[in-house]
Amino acid sequence: MRAIHTNEAPAAIGPYSQGIIVNNLFYSSGQIPLTPEGKMVEGDIEAQTHQVFANLKAVLKEAGASLDTVIKTTVFIKDMNDFSKLNEVYAQYFTDHKPARSCVEVARLPKDALVEIEVVALVK
Repeated sequence: MRAIHTNEAPAAIGPYSQGIIVNNLFYSSGQIPLTPEGKMVEGDIEAQTHQVFANLKAVLKEAGASLDTVIKTTVFIKDMNDFSKLNEVYAQYFTDHKPARSCVEVARLPKDALVEIEVVALVK
């Protein structure tokens, strides 16, 4: 088991790592729309989702994986009314393949984010 850390994504805001590699699989912690400096991205679901993907790409790269090797995503969204807007942004990042996905509405996310996404990916 190997923990992943990169300064290109926000540091964990609790007692956890940005991700873990086990047996050639990378499991990310949920990424919220914080900049690598720890500042919350203001704005709508689209702006926040783009930042989440920037963070995911950074931790995936550090792990030796990429969006192209993502097997499964779990999306946590504050308001299911934003589902179609989230999907528009999400589709921009998964163009070559469509990983398995779950999406659930939650009452509240850390730092009052509108979206949080975690991934499982194959390490190359």
